Amino acid sequence: MPKVSDAHRDARRQQIVDAAVECFAREGFHRASMHDIIKQSRLSAGAIYGYFAGKDAIVEAIAEERHAHEAALLAKALAHQDLGEGLRTFARAYVEWLRDPHERRRRRVTVQVWAEALRSRRIAGIVQRGLAQRAAVTKAFARARRRGRLPQSLTPDAVSRFLLAALQGFILQQAWEPAVNADDFLAVVDRVIEALTDAPRRAAAKDSRSTFCAPPVKT
Repeated sequence: MPKVSDAHRDARRQQIVDAAVECFAREGFHRASMHDIIKQSRLSAGAIYGYFAGKDAIVEAIAEERHAHEAALLAKALAHQDLGEGLRTFARAYVEWLRDPHERRRRRVTVQVWAEALRSRRIAGIVQRGLAQRAAVTKAFARARRRGRLPQSLTPDAVSRFLLAALQGFILQQAWEPAVNADDFLAVVDRVIEALTDAPRRAAAKDSRSTFCAPPVKT
């Protein structure tokens, strides 16, 4: 029997995942069955179950694929010397990713998975693995705060939660409103990041100018 190549296995696995995404996006996570996925993939039941034990395992594969891409984008952003510019680059790349029609269908599944995480411990664990990337952003903001690049009145944890909530909220709104304007959203995110990361530097520069330009005190 000829040995199946890794490339062939990867292609088959991706075929199953893509079929599941179509079924979940069209029928909903609960309504879509393994039979629907088998039919959509045009593979045999044996072929499907040779890769995945059930729907939860497929959801896990979908999430892991997304998490890997997010981690790569985030690592590139955090490696930038200027945190603000790095995060703005990340936001632009992320929103560009969300323009892809296939990715938008996958994000409709993501919204359903978020809801399912409220009742399934396994699905909740899958979601939590993706949220763990926020820890890296929190650490980056903590370093920026120590260097005076983030207002001392703001906690790094709260800032990272706010930015994550903005992206999650846009994904949810995009699922509800496919025509939502991504460019307008991105413009706001860009200004928010600029305000957060550059405010202390601008304030220091303003204080310096005020001191320099202050009139002499009469005695």
